[in-house]
Amino acid sequence: MTKIMFVCHGNICRSTMAEFVMKDLVNKAGLADSFFIRSSATSREEIGNDTHYGTKQKLREMHIPFERRQAVQLTHHDCQEYDYIIGMDYANIRNILRIGGEDAEDKTHLLLEFAPASYKGGVSSMYGSIKEIDDPWYTGNFDQTFEDVFAGCKGLLEHLQ
Repeated sequence: MTKIMFVCHGNICRSTMAEFVMKDLVNKAGLADSFFIRSSATSREEIGNDTHYGTKQKLREMHIPFERRQAVQLTHHDCQEYDYIIGMDYANIRNILRIGGEDAEDKTHLLLEFAPASYKGGVSSMYGSIKEIDDPWYTGNFDQTFEDVFAGCKGLLEHLQ
C-alpha cells in the first residue's frame, strides 16, 4: 500500500483539495485498496477547523466527494510512516523538512513536480524551477487551485502506476 500525505500551510484549502481529488482519482481507477491518502498542515493556525468553504464549493462543482474533517498538523511520525509527502509550495517543503528532518528528505516533493511538462498552470517561484500552487486563502482563486491540484494529482497517479 502506498501512503501519500498532502501538505499545505493550514490544511483547509490546497492539501485538503488534493486529498479528496486523489482519493477520487484512485477510486475511479479501481485502486482505492492500494493507497492510503491523507492531508495535514505545517502550521497550527487552522487545527480543528473543517475544509474551507471555497474548497468545498469547488469540489461540489467538480462532483468530487468529500467528508467533514478537521485540520491536523504534520508530525515527525507522519514523515516516517508515509511514502510520499507532497507540498504545495516551497515554504511547505521547507517546513516539512524542518518537521521531518532526514525522515522526510527523500520522499518530499512539490505536487506540480508530477504535472505534465506541457502543463502551463501554477506560479513561478524565485526558490526553484518547479512551479508552486498559490494559496486560495489569499488569492480567492479556487478554480486555478483546482486546475493545479488536478494536474498534479493526475500526474502523481500516473507516476505511481
